[in-house]
Amino acid sequence: MPSTRQRTRGRGPVRRRLLPRPRVLLGTLLLGVFVAVLVVQAYVNSEFKGDHVETEVGDNATVPPEVLNGGPVINTTGGQESTSRMPPKTIALTFDDGPDPTWTPRVLDVLKENGAHGTFFVVGSEVARHPALAKRVTDDGNELGLHTFTHPNLQLLAPWRRTLELSQTQVAIARATGVHTNLARFPYSSMNAAIDDDNWKIIKNAGRQGYLVVVNDTDSQDWQRPGVDRIIKNATPPGETSAVILFHDAGGDRAQTIEALRKFIPMMKARGYVFTTVTEGLNRTIEQSNQAAAAGAKPVPELPENPAAAGSDVWRGSAVIWTVRLADGLVWVIAVLFLVVGVLTIGRTALLLLLATRHTRQRRKPGWSWGPEVTEPVSVIVPAYNEKEGIEAAVQSLAGGDYPQIEVVVVDDGSTDGTAALVEQMRLPNVRVVRVPNGGKSNALNTGIALARHNLIVTVDGDTIFEPDSIRNLVQPFADPSVGAIAGNVKVGNREKMVAAWQHIEYVIGFNLDRRLYEVLGIMPTVPGAIGAFRREALAQVGGISDETLAEDTDVTMAMLRAGWRVVYAENAKAWTEAPATLEQLYRQRYRWSYGTMQAMWKHRRALFDKGPSGRFGRVGLPFLALFGVALPMLAPVVDIMLLYGLVFWELEETVVAWLGMLALQLFTAAVAFRFDRESLKPLWRLPLQQFAYRQLMYLVLMQSATTAMTGGRLRWHKLHRAGLGARAATVPPAPQQSVAPPVDTWPSTLGQITVEHHPAAGRANARPAVPSQAVRDLDPEDLPSAGSPPGGGSGPVYTG
Repeated sequence: MPSTRQRTRGRGPVRRRLLPRPRVLLGTLLLGVFVAVLVVQAYVNSEFKGDHVETEVGDNATVPPEVLNGGPVINTTGGQESTSRMPPKTIALTFDDGPDPTWTPRVLDVLKENGAHGTFFVVGSEVARHPALAKRVTDDGNELGLHTFTHPNLQLLAPWRRTLELSQTQVAIARATGVHTNLARFPYSSMNAAIDDDNWKIIKNAGRQGYLVVVNDTDSQDWQRPGVDRIIKNATPPGETSAVILFHDAGGDRAQTIEALRKFIPMMKARGYVFTTVTEGLNRTIEQSNQAAAAGAKPVPELPENPAAAGSDVWRGSAVIWTVRLADGLVWVIAVLFLVVGVLTIGRTALLLLLATRHTRQRRKPGWSWGPEVTEPVSVIVPAYNEKEGIEAAVQSLAGGDYPQIEVVVVDDGSTDGTAALVEQMRLPNVRVVRVPNGGKSNALNTGIALARHNLIVTVDGDTIFEPDSIRNLVQPFADPSVGAIAGNVKVGNREKMVAAWQHIEYVIGFNLDRRLYEVLGIMPTVPGAIGAFRREALAQVGGISDETLAEDTDVTMAMLRAGWRVVYAENAKAWTEAPATLEQLYRQRYRWSYGTMQAMWKHRRALFDKGPSGRFGRVGLPFLALFGVALPMLAPVVDIMLLYGLVFWELEETVVAWLGMLALQLFTAAVAFRFDRESLKPLWRLPLQQFAYRQLMYLVLMQSATTAMTGGRLRWHKLHRAGLGARAATVPPAPQQSVAPPVDTWPSTLGQITVEHHPAAGRANARPAVPSQAVRDLDPEDLPSAGSPPGGGSGPVYTG
């Protein structure tokens, strides 16, 4: 039979991918979207901190004296180098950093009350966020100017960024107001005398793009909030000179600015001053200059105020505004999800520690027991498909247990590696081998249960090794007649490897700690396939092991809970399993686990509306599992996203402290879980490393599982590649397949009987579609994961440190 482990093309082997291409594409796409959104958000929020550092004034040797000593409106268009002032006794009020939804409307109200207009030098990103407010500025007769898109120090930017800062603001204004502006003011600029050589280059470049650069004559310094009287004094021009005055309508509390304007405008009007916009003041200056010009001189054309924008600018502005809105919206969603994840994580941790501690203390009280010692015979069912690496060690550990009567039934599910022959050669008196054509794990389990001689059934994976007392400890809860199924304690046997060691931590923190919580709440969702025990009566009531989902162990456990049986946890019944040793195998296993769990939840969704035990599980167990087993792990990536965002754009120290706090909470939970399981704490040194590789892999697993569930796809039982936990005998050729189990149409048998379903989940599925109904996809065999469910139920633990 050709191997699927290596494919060739041409003369040499093709190196295998760590993850199949669809998963890589999915992860890359999602990562790319989030990175793009966060970069845009950081850009529009001015969080590239290196762009916003105020620089010292340098040399001004190249700045013309007439500019240094000239007026506040600087014209370098067409190669000229001139300045202009407002006409005598004229004030142009200018406002920087808006529009602001709180303060800009109040400034506009004050201007309107006093019959004055002003020029608003707006930040493009704020125009994109508040287009209606920008439109009100022009509708009220005021003027707009550019103050860049993100308020950076232009001296620190590359030339292309300077151009982009102006053009993006221009098109945002065009889309919001329908107008164009010829005025620009640069952040951190001041008066003419403060123009140095670097600024002069930037001003000349703006002139080549057609902009008049506006500085100021007087600065109110309202941004310092020095008090209303001080703001008025700072803004008042000396004598009766004209002035372009700097105020702010954004960037913080501007209550003092509002009160100062209420007093300043009437006061200056009483002194004979006129209030204009910058362009209106320039036009008056131009008009006076034209009147004083010599006869025959060509008049200087006046400047249009708020001219109509070009259609192309309006369309480009739409793209800018919607990009900002999308970034703001997605980041707002991420922030809300971050809060939700934080609340859920803390709540889950508190609930775990409270109820798991209660469970452990109860179990370890002196003299506590389930009742009279259980010594009833036990049948152990081992479904096996190509398990030659570990089947001998597994069977030996089962057959040699210290329990009085153990029957081991190995159901060889069409193996091609001699698994059945290996077991037969062991010649153990209490071990039977049953060969059946390959039909899947559910069929193998049902066949074994049908042929088992005893009423207490233990199910075991073919790669699992039991301790001598595991079966005895596992079945003791059956002393309570209400117990229908028991989950054992699954341990990772090959924990010496890094990937398996991470799973060891995961099993102890997530699965084993979760089982204690689930038992206290009475909603244990999964009896793990690696070590579980069932009453035959309970299995019969729910119709045996269903093949309707990939998570057959989760499916049957949920059915038992709905039927009113208790499902409990036997912490002292330990089984050692071989965990996937590579990220590739781990991905395939967890993909199947997650997908199968979602199928089982969907199958049993009607329990939400049932009464009695089924309704209790539906209204408590299903929401709990959906919230903490599916939703929380799928939302957990926002923690990493916010961490990266904070490291790059926020305060580094605060971000690191917050992350270390989350890690400390996780380490504390881990220490408690390891103590409950009587495990050494040494492996926990790997836990911080787990945050940067293992956890992200689990994100991809859940995302692909959810995508598969929504888009339609069906997976089958597929064998993971094992190395084996015990000694391995020489390979034995596969035995002839004529010796198979007697025909079993279903388990329990329905031959000659009338089937009566006593429970909504009763009845074994035969050739039904997966739940929910899906089409079968043609998947590469290497992409098909192994059978089984998370040992603790759900999708595994949540790591949000």
